[in-house]
Amino acid sequence: MNNFNDINQLVRKNVQALTPYQSARRIGGKGDVWLNANEFPTAPNFELTEQCLNRYPQAQPEQVINRYADYAGVEAEQLIVSRGADEAIELLMRAFCEPGQDSIIYCPPTYGMYLVSAQTLGINYKAIAQTPDWQLDLTAIKQNLDSVKLVYVCSPNNPTGNLLNPDDIKALLAMTVGKALVIVDEAYIEFSLENSLVSWLATYPHLVILRTLSKAFALAGLRCGFTIANKPVIDALQKVIAPYPLASPVADIAATALSHENLAVMKLHVVNLNSQKARFTSELNKLDVVECVYPSSANYILVKFNDPQVFKYCWDQGIILRDQNKQPGLTNMIRITIGTQAQCDAVINALINFKRQGDN
Repeated sequence: MNNFNDINQLVRKNVQALTPYQSARRIGGKGDVWLNANEFPTAPNFELTEQCLNRYPQAQPEQVINRYADYAGVEAEQLIVSRGADEAIELLMRAFCEPGQDSIIYCPPTYGMYLVSAQTLGINYKAIAQTPDWQLDLTAIKQNLDSVKLVYVCSPNNPTGNLLNPDDIKALLAMTVGKALVIVDEAYIEFSLENSLVSWLATYPHLVILRTLSKAFALAGLRCGFTIANKPVIDALQKVIAPYPLASPVADIAATALSHENLAVMKLHVVNLNSQKARFTSELNKLDVVECVYPSSANYILVKFNDPQVFKYCWDQGIILRDQNKQPGLTNMIRITIGTQAQCDAVINALINFKRQGDN
């Protein structure tokens, strides 16, 4: 009889202790209103033009790199494309951190993959909690920079939706010169593009920016992300990235999405979604069960409710949201992706019915 315990003993010790990252799809749910993964509510319609599937793809597809560089306002040598920004988070650790020796800093409540990637790779980590208004605790960060090679911050921050104070990011960059890279995750920046820090790259050699096609470009299923940095950082990442990170169909669709015509369509979608967010926020603020709707610069909003049963009630109605109750400082808070008008109306109607049910 096979002894599977022998296999388990071969697994790295740090991996044995891990719990898989609880992505929206892993958590699951049953329903037809899915507002838990910050996806764009409608799908684009792209057709493949590249048919040479018998050949390996380009290591870094030239058309994708050039078009994204033009869109972002940087040089092609300042870019590397990967399987989503998630892969980029890990590539930076693989290139710059010695397992068991170096550390990263991340600032909860924030995106969970910074921690998961560090744990997976056996890299030390320091959680420096954000201030009560969800900004960087610069004093605590400065006191904890020993052995730190990478500092991950997210702006707009997931799940809170707020932008980080740019003066605080400048202060963070000043205190990390010669010590660590500062990685600013701009996965949601298209919804407030004027706040991007890409123009800072010329001033700060150790600044790194992460981007993705998963959100405003409505291509979460494509898994295509970008690291924008100065050439020495990109050169280091080129040494550790897989030889063919983007499949030919992925590169084909990404290049199409980055055409001038489709960039214009994406920007129009952002305008419409931001308008939808404003309407949805206004409707939520009218409900007694809602304690606070926090301002958001992303394609989702964080809502605090005065009843802890709201998430389960919506879940049971087939409305799948993202519970944030286990995140530090986010008790009774739910993250809601901005959906179509019909999807947002379904949420409002469910919350109205929840209140009526509670009054009976």
